[in-house]
Amino acid sequence: MSTPFEELGLRAWADPDEIRAAYRALVKQCHPDLERDPAKKQAAQQRMIRLNLAYEEALRLAAPRQKAAYTQEISREEAVILAERMLRKERPESALRQLERAAGVRSAAWHYTYGKALMRLERFGEAHQAFREAVRLEPENNLYRTGALEAAVAEKKEKTALGKMKRVLRDLKNRGRS
Repeated sequence: MSTPFEELGLRAWADPDEIRAAYRALVKQCHPDLERDPAKKQAAQQRMIRLNLAYEEALRLAAPRQKAAYTQEISREEAVILAERMLRKERPESALRQLERAAGVRSAAWHYTYGKALMRLERFGEAHQAFREAVRLEPENNLYRTGALEAAVAEKKEKTALGKMKRVLRDLKNRGRS
């Protein structure tokens, strides 16, 4: 017997938004009203019943995780996975919060992901330090080295007159929003 997440074609740590999207896509594919043949229509109805039950159960299971998402301590690996998800959703502040919840000694992957979030927030100096720590922990990883180099270049550009002017304009724009 499959889990509700497997029934919806999702990983076990899917969030409610991912659950809803997967459910809607599957319902559009196998809705009984799309079938004319009575046997296929009956099979589609059974599939819909399984999807509805899986959807409700997956949402029920995901709800406590969502509530506890900002309070519980989690493993480094889980923190990195959650932070990567937040970065894909263009939410770097949330990514940093997830990483801060990590228990134990921080890995190179943790520092790299932390650096990526800081780059999105345009905190280049801090990002460079995070990437450098990732490189220190895994010196042969070229991805970490590339991140450190990009952060160093961005930090250097920010120190030029043009970079300072862009920063002032960005700050003024952000103040106007608040």
